[in-house]
Amino acid sequence: MRVVSLVPSLTEAVALTAPGMLVGATDWCVHPAGLDVARVGGSKYPDLAAVLALRPDLVLMNVEENKESDAEALRAAGLRLHVTYPRTVDQALAELGELFEVLGVARPGWLDDAVAAWDFPPITPVRAAVVPVWRKPWVVLGSDTFAGDMLLRLGIGNVFGADPQRYPRPSLSEILARKPELAVLPDEPYKFTSADGPFRPVPYALVSGRHLTWYGPSLAEAPLILNGQLRVLSDP
Repeated sequence: MRVVSLVPSLTEAVALTAPGMLVGATDWCVHPAGLDVARVGGSKYPDLAAVLALRPDLVLMNVEENKESDAEALRAAGLRLHVTYPRTVDQALAELGELFEVLGVARPGWLDDAVAAWDFPPITPVRAAVVPVWRKPWVVLGSDTFAGDMLLRLGIGNVFGADPQRYPRPSLSEILARKPELAVLPDEPYKFTSADGPFRPVPYALVSGRHLTWYGPSLAEAPLILNGQLRVLSDP
């Protein structure tokens, strides 16, 4: 089977499990390191002609990362798609299992390791946090997100978790009005650093965006890595 992946986390999953199948990926598919396949542009703006030229048997897409118009165009061109949309850790683990069934390859050991890594009850007490994913303008995690569920499993609540939008765009004053106890600052898609300190005097934690938002092999180590980063809080 010839596979083109337009989702970085799924690219990593296939590359580590069935590398001979992967013939194309986006420019943002940076894991595993040294991946040598054709590049087809970005997740939001892929080069559809380049995808078609690779003659894939299957294109991997995600509702959140890719555009419906691109999915429709690829379907219209006769390509078969496999579309994912996990909003919880359990859904992500289940959808990864389904992916390998679709590919017709054995369930990888790293997926069993990921299932085992997340086999623990939610951590309490819950600490209320704001989780920005972009700035200028500010964009934060809202309701029904994979990253939000992951953090909740680790004892970090979301002050925008009941918002009707999945990715609200509040002003800084609106963020501070929610009185977060913590700001969780990932290093992707926007690379937050210690210089992004407008939340002070709210403490902040710098965390791995890949482990917070990717659903693939990184899930096996995400609880350990994120727990460590969330415990090392920077001073207000």
